[in-house]
Amino acid sequence: MSAHDLMRHEKKVWSEWFQKIVDDSKQFELRLADWQCNPGDELVLREWDPVGKQYTGRELTKQVSQVIRTKDPVVEQWWSKEDVDKYGFQIISWND
Repeated sequence: MSAHDLMRHEKKVWSEWFQKIVDDSKQFELRLADWQCNPGDELVLREWDPVGKQYTGRELTKQVSQVIRTKDPVVEQWWSKEDVDKYGFQIISWND
């Protein structure tokens, strides 16, 4: 076990990306690092329908294997410069 208490994180994932995770063609998440995620944690991915603005009821649980944190400005197409400057972002991968 690592030096931190293992955590469970619930995050919404738009349907398009959720299906790619189901199909195993997507094995990572790029997220604003405004929350702490570490290897060993559980990542509960809940499918979100952005058109209907509601959860679909499908979810997947993944165990985090690696987290890379940085503040690369290329992600400013998804998040504001202020948020990237404040938090940076994290790339979270998992093992099946």
